[in-house]
Amino acid sequence: MANNNTLVVPQAKAALNQLKVEIAQELGIPFQPNAYNGNLATRDAGAIGGNITKRLVQIAEQQLSSFQR
Repeated sequence: MANNNTLVVPQAKAALNQLKVEIAQELGIPFQPNAYNGNLATRDAGAIGGNITKRLVQIAEQQLSSFQR
């Protein structure tokens, strides 16, 4: 299966990877940033992705609220 996910800002890749590692650690999920993670349970991968999305929405809301002041 081809990966069709393209970053709008390619320079953000390192920050997103760091966020992935931080969230996995917070959730206590064994995640290796530069290794094979094929043994990661689907539920754990979803938890990491869901928390990344939640965190990115929070960051965007904070930035938008600072513009409205």
